[in-house]
Amino acid sequence: MQQPNNPLHGITLENILKHLVAVYGWEVMNERVRINCFYENPSLNSSLKFLRKTEWARKKVERLYLESLEK
Repeated sequence: MQQPNNPLHGITLENILKHLVAVYGWEVMNERVRINCFYENPSLNSSLKFLRKTEWARKKVERLYLESLEK
C-alpha cells in the first residue's frame, strides 16, 4: 500500500536510529531528545527496545530524523 504523504513509510526504526547516530552521534541525540537510553550506555539495541515501547519518545526521534533530512 502506497502512502505518498507519509515520509516515514517503509523506513524502519532501526534505520532511523542508524542514520541519526551517523549524522549526530549519541551525545547530540541526547541533547536534542532527552531520553536516558541516549545518555547512559547508549546502544542501538537498548534504544530500539525503549523506543518500540514508548510512543512519545519514538515520535521525538522520528521528528529529529525528518529534521535531519531537511539539511
